[in-house]
Amino acid sequence: MTTQETQAIQVQGLEKSYKDLHVLRGVDFTVARGSIFALLGSNGAGKTTAVKILSTLLKADAGTARVNGFDVATQAPDVRESISLTGQFAAVDEILTGRENLVLVARLRHLKDPGGIADDLLARFSLTDAGARRVATYSGGMRRRLDIAMSLIGHPPVIFLDEPTTGLDPQARIEVWQAVRELAAGGTTVLLTTQYLDEAEQLADRIAILHEGRILVNGTLEELKRLLPPAKVEYVEKQPTLEDVFLSLVGTKA
Repeated sequence: MTTQETQAIQVQGLEKSYKDLHVLRGVDFTVARGSIFALLGSNGAGKTTAVKILSTLLKADAGTARVNGFDVATQAPDVRESISLTGQFAAVDEILTGRENLVLVARLRHLKDPGGIADDLLARFSLTDAGARRVATYSGGMRRRLDIAMSLIGHPPVIFLDEPTTGLDPQARIEVWQAVRELAAGGTTVLLTTQYLDEAEQLADRIAILHEGRILVNGTLEELKRLLPPAKVEYVEKQPTLEDVFLSLVGTKA
């Protein structure tokens, strides 16, 4: 296979500045098809700027980027046909029901059987029982799952999730994590930005740490852990974590 066949995203030397503010300073990374790649960094690190460039919403000052084999600068329409972008806040219509939101997007994309598409996605994201309810009644996790479902209409091979769990409670975060895992299991390439270390640790096949516009490290979780000295082996009685306590009390979503 060629590099373009195995890599869904290729970024080399990406730079972006706003006057004297250097947001991206030569960013390089690749994302394998069907994998989950986490761009991890604090606020202001440049994560959202990188996603905007990759999704053709912003032009880079220097460097190159290809998404699904297409150059983001010279083949923007092809890139947009290949991707879906979910921002930090759920872009759903609260007046409509969950099903109506999905049907609307399917119709806007001129797809056949929008009702069937909506029903399939409601089932896939465990929203069938809530499909006839107005989105204004949904919890944060339900809105975010609906938002991700809407972004999958038309089967884009690459999806960008920009801080998908910002502002969500612990249960809602776990629901969204499961939805992201299912995307990758179905063959979708996922690039997610996050400032939550546990989110990157839970989800990503590879993690790149972005700091002040530069990639500091890029690798699997095990590769990144090997950057630190080996841990000393000591006998410690394992206590339940807060997550263990939380899940034992509230249970997990079926």
